[in-house]
Amino acid sequence: MTETDKTATLTIDGKSIELPIYSPTAGPDVLDIRKLYGQAGVFTYDPGFTSTASCDSTITYIDGEEGVLLHRGYPIDQLAGTSHYLEVCFLLLYGYLPSAKELDEFESTITRHTMVHEQMINFFRGFRRDAHPMAIIVGVVGAMSAFYHDSTDINDPRQREVASHRLIAKMPTIAAMAYKYTIGQPFVYPRNDLDYASNFLRMCFAVPCEDYEVNPILARAMDRIFTLHADHEQNASTSTVRLASSSGANPFACIAAGVACLWGPAHGGANQACLEMLKEIGTPDRIPEFIARAKDKNDPFRLMGFGHRVYKNFDPRATVMKQSADEVLDLLGVEDNPVLATAKALEAAALADPYFADKKLFPNVDFYSGIILEAMGFPTSMFTPIFALSRTVGWISQWKEQLSDPAHKIGRPRQLYQGETERNYVDIEDR
Repeated sequence: MTETDKTATLTIDGKSIELPIYSPTAGPDVLDIRKLYGQAGVFTYDPGFTSTASCDSTITYIDGEEGVLLHRGYPIDQLAGTSHYLEVCFLLLYGYLPSAKELDEFESTITRHTMVHEQMINFFRGFRRDAHPMAIIVGVVGAMSAFYHDSTDINDPRQREVASHRLIAKMPTIAAMAYKYTIGQPFVYPRNDLDYASNFLRMCFAVPCEDYEVNPILARAMDRIFTLHADHEQNASTSTVRLASSSGANPFACIAAGVACLWGPAHGGANQACLEMLKEIGTPDRIPEFIARAKDKNDPFRLMGFGHRVYKNFDPRATVMKQSADEVLDLLGVEDNPVLATAKALEAAALADPYFADKKLFPNVDFYSGIILEAMGFPTSMFTPIFALSRTVGWISQWKEQLSDPAHKIGRPRQLYQGETERNYVDIEDR
């Protein structure tokens, strides 16, 4: 960031405070309030930190008004349309697109880290069979620090590198094992001859008595889901990873914290909520009823998977995801699945309704990714785990960036205290 000639003057009790203003390479200028408390004895009040830049970053840029999402400057539609997930992982981690040799070496490294320590299987067996896969993943990822001692020293650049590779490589294996455990099937080990997305699909759907042949259309759709969810700037889970990291916690603990935050339905559960809404609608003939309810200001019902909190115009990820959804539904069909038939009919009805166009309530990435995962045969309980394994590279990239920043310090938000002032303790017999 660049300090500008502009300053802001804040006057408190007749005293003027000059605050510097910085200009980013993209986005609005930033008012620097780091010395505000020391100079004026006041804090700022910003619940949710929605108007506060908690860090400076070079990884991801979002312009919600214009529908822009850039990773290291590259538009997400270009990356999702022409690149693939592991190349995007390299880009996020290192800041540039790799050469063919660099990409080959990176893919080889990730592929050969996909197996997990055999003793970690005991962790899975300690969970109830009906445990939510996210509960299992939070526990197992946090436990990785007990098995990989050679990559927990955050002050060693090489150990940070190894931890990054391990987390990217092992998260699909852990997520697939969590799924297999909850449905009572044997774990399926990764294979080094498959690409990242194909390996994940096989680990989820193969069984010892019959292998799973990965359809390239499904593998491509899965890869796009990974790519489109790889990073999304300083969202709740990413901020959680950075806050945990600021204390000096090991990388596995930090990523486990991110997984736990992502589990919240307001964050990572949007595509699951979308599918649950489609099941509530039930059949295409009931769509007019629910569209009418969505328009009714007095009805609490709202269409999940339409519009976006950040993107006020359109979700730039949705166009590429729609293409994959159409390809997957053409391949697998929707005739025997009322949920998918309802989804297609709802998409058409909403896009044709001026009400939704005027309010810019277009189908978002969660709508289309939910459709794809449902068509592939994933239960809704696996939607957020798939989001978590996709986002792991973003969390790690943000974690690495923070650790390399010489100005980083432990996070310590302040508060607007509204409680009791000091009062004296009263003995119990006098209360």
